[in-house]
Amino acid sequence: MNAQAQAQAEAQEPQAQAQPHALSPSTSPSTAPSAAPTPAAPPTVTPATPLATSPAYVHGYSDQEARRLGDQADTLAQLLHAGTAYPAGSHVLEVGCGVGAQTVHLVGNSPGARIAALDRSASSLDQARAHLAAHAPHASAHVTWHRADLHQLHFPDASFDHVFLCFVLEHLSDPVRALTELRRVLRPGGTLTAIEGDHGTVVFHPDSPAARRVIGHQVRLQAAAGGNALLGRQLHPLLRAAGFEDVAVRPRTVYADASRPGLVHGFTLRTFIAMIESVRDEALAAGLTTPAEWDRGIADLRRAAEPGGSFHYTFFKALAVQPTGRG
Repeated sequence: MNAQAQAQAEAQEPQAQAQPHALSPSTSPSTAPSAAPTPAAPPTVTPATPLATSPAYVHGYSDQEARRLGDQADTLAQLLHAGTAYPAGSHVLEVGCGVGAQTVHLVGNSPGARIAALDRSASSLDQARAHLAAHAPHASAHVTWHRADLHQLHFPDASFDHVFLCFVLEHLSDPVRALTELRRVLRPGGTLTAIEGDHGTVVFHPDSPAARRVIGHQVRLQAAAGGNALLGRQLHPLLRAAGFEDVAVRPRTVYADASRPGLVHGFTLRTFIAMIESVRDEALAAGLTTPAEWDRGIADLRRAAEPGGSFHYTFFKALAVQPTGRG
């Protein structure tokens, strides 16, 4: 599949179909609204007061976080990876591979592609190797592992046919700079696929100001660490600013209620709420909340996963093309 065909396939791909314990978004690209719904009181991004220094990856590198990333990737695989398949023999750069949670799904959809998986964390790369060996041992020969800063890649110009990154840009203080460097290593006509979330799209029932506040605390902490938990809505202008062409962004919606127990467990509880819970200590240390207020917010947020509750979140998936007439 050439770059143009790849771009057309991803731009026209269907949303994931309803299956037990699989994602079943409420809209398809042909009927999805251009703007995702936002909560009545969206969380603020800019801290009102200086916050304590946080790690660049605000969720940390614990074993619990590694399990959460695996749960997230498996639960969202059908939704996020649908339409992404690279031809045999193509060179693919996976940026920010982390613990290999997305790598397994990349190699599963593109068994003949040669994937260079890159991350800045040596411990994460060790976990990624082990994860791939445990879940897709046959693919190990097609994956190479690289420790590097994505802002200063050691690859020559035009080294790759395709670039894939998922939940990476949201943690960067200057995503355009990173995208420009990724464009450098992408061949003319090659494609870049980027997937990001946007916490401003969270809608849940029963609604709760206390629950919305704990989500807002996570957004503020990520902003203090130099990231942006609301980045999904900005993918198109960011990619255009980095010099990409034919940029197409499509929403990928998750909706979970009691009729979809797999999503309630895999996404509402083990992906989103687990992510919010992971920043409790940082939120308390920064003086954003008290233990009682935090616990109340989490308890209210968990009601969305109980009978009678519901939870909605929108991811954004972008496909962009490296211009053929690069200067």
